[in-house]
Amino acid sequence: MVVSNHASDFDPPIVSNCLRRPVAFMAKEELFQVPLLKQAIELYGAYPVKRGAADRSAIRSAIASLSQGWAVGVFLEGTRTPDGRIPNPKLGAALIAAKAQVPLLPVSLWGTQAIFQPDSPIPQSVPVTVRIGQLIDPPHSTKREDLEAITQHCAAAIHSLHDLGR
Repeated sequence: MVVSNHASDFDPPIVSNCLRRPVAFMAKEELFQVPLLKQAIELYGAYPVKRGAADRSAIRSAIASLSQGWAVGVFLEGTRTPDGRIPNPKLGAALIAAKAQVPLLPVSLWGTQAIFQPDSPIPQSVPVTVRIGQLIDPPHSTKREDLEAITQHCAAAIHSLHDLGR
């Protein structure tokens, strides 16, 4: 289970490339309404998630991907943030890890927020740093306090890696 910060649309392929194995990411369900985009992201293992609520089908899809040998990627904030920080981490990754009993791998992306500039629709070539942390054991239960503790531990690990800068 890969957990990461998220500042750019390029983050999923960057993480997958750096881990050198397929990573199935949750993607907001609106992306699956765009015909060509839907086909492209499904080829890379993406599955839809309804944001703002517990989405049981997304959790089932994540567990199915894990059982098929994929890594599963979740951006802890659930959306992009302008600075790559995770001010409000969600519990979904910890819940999936608890149900599947798989460890969590914190990954920090630094610099991806600069790939798109406000004055240009063309992606920019910018320095990006990816740091991969140490595995974190999954929660032993799905109790809220256990999920919150692991989620905060993952966010802190990602922030520690991110704070190292370039």
